[in-house]
Amino acid sequence: MANVKVFVPYGAVGLNCTEEAFEAGLAMKPDIISSDAGSTDSGPYYLGSGHGKYSISDVKRDLKRMVLGAHKLGIPMTIGSAGTCGSDEGVDTACELIKEICEEAGIHKKIARIYSQQDSNVIKQKYCDGKINALHGAPEISENTFDECSTIVALLGAEAYEEAFKNGAEIIIGGRSTDTAVIAAYPLMKGCDPASCWHAAKTVECGGVCTSAGLQGGVFMEVDEKGFTIKAVQPGSTVSAYSVSAHLIYENSNPIQLTEPGIQIDTANSIYTELSETEVRVEGTTIEYFPYTLKLEGSGPVGYQTVSMAGIRDRKVMQDPMKWVDAVSRAGIEKLEKAGISSDSYHFWLRPYGYNGVSGMEVPEGYVPNEVLMMLTVTADTQEMATQITKAFNPLLLHYNMFEGKQMPSYAFIFSPAEMERGAIYEFKLYHTVSVEDPLELVRFSYENI
Repeated sequence: MANVKVFVPYGAVGLNCTEEAFEAGLAMKPDIISSDAGSTDSGPYYLGSGHGKYSISDVKRDLKRMVLGAHKLGIPMTIGSAGTCGSDEGVDTACELIKEICEEAGIHKKIARIYSQQDSNVIKQKYCDGKINALHGAPEISENTFDECSTIVALLGAEAYEEAFKNGAEIIIGGRSTDTAVIAAYPLMKGCDPASCWHAAKTVECGGVCTSAGLQGGVFMEVDEKGFTIKAVQPGSTVSAYSVSAHLIYENSNPIQLTEPGIQIDTANSIYTELSETEVRVEGTTIEYFPYTLKLEGSGPVGYQTVSMAGIRDRKVMQDPMKWVDAVSRAGIEKLEKAGISSDSYHFWLRPYGYNGVSGMEVPEGYVPNEVLMMLTVTADTQEMATQITKAFNPLLLHYNMFEGKQMPSYAFIFSPAEMERGAIYEFKLYHTVSVEDPLELVRFSYENI
């Protein structure tokens, strides 16, 4: 009877887990250690630039535990969406860190690198062939969109990891993947119930979040031919039918169904049984197969940005901060036009944090803040232009007087210098699927023995 035990120590490589949780996970004798390593949660910069979100030292710390722990037990390990965004750079950086770890420990492994970053011309041809479809909320695209993307990734399904296993890989570093695929792949390959593999992987994708321990608690899943069991790992932590079932809602618009490359699971008839305070058994999940598609994510540069922030406690301004925002905005546009800078050549927004800076929505009637942080963000084609425009707004943020008969105010910049150059900024441009004949059609592999 097929039975696979998977230890997932992290919600993402670089987020850490407690030493107690990691040691407890190893003591449960897993057949593999797997972890997602990335996300697009932090915006388009990381994908567009190809750079990772977490510090190299934090990533190496987490990888070292996985590599040494897996070696100690004689089992494989996998990570997906390496380098946060899953770019080729992310995969290669993770591989170099793992090679350092192995060399420092004097151990030898076969490493597989799975690349999911795409050639824009290949994806553009898919678009021309009618193979690309928009997901809900996706932006309008054209042939030019693919050239505007600095990085395009196609999220790996489980098949790419299975292929690497079949070729003898002991450590697999995946590019951008679905959060579940990297975890579901091994039990799928070993013949466990497919619906349960995917459902279990979805439950543990964020590590200990499905337990009372939270992000740093780790989690353990055991899948067989009938269902799966989720086990809390952090000593003293618990897991419940509610915490297990609720995770299907995370980053998923349908609380009953989950769609992954080529499949969809349905949990309408799933039965969650609390075996103890630390174990929940799940059975009854079903699966349906569909034509194979991969999700595409693309990001590209849209200009350069400079930011300035001023703190204001003026009681008259606080009566209606938006009047001040509107007045300063008009004054800034007029000042720049007189200097020969058209409003079409830049974009800016001025938001009062502490009032409605987060939402931009109307506030409750009668609400008067004690103070606000006015944040000015300017985007232009060059860094120099973005900073020049921000500097033009500088005296307005500091001294603008909108009240007749009142002396010129003097507010306070948060930092000196007042302008902070953010460099190139990026925008998500692709949120689509691409149809493929073969799950490995857009995947590249590299193997090496160290």
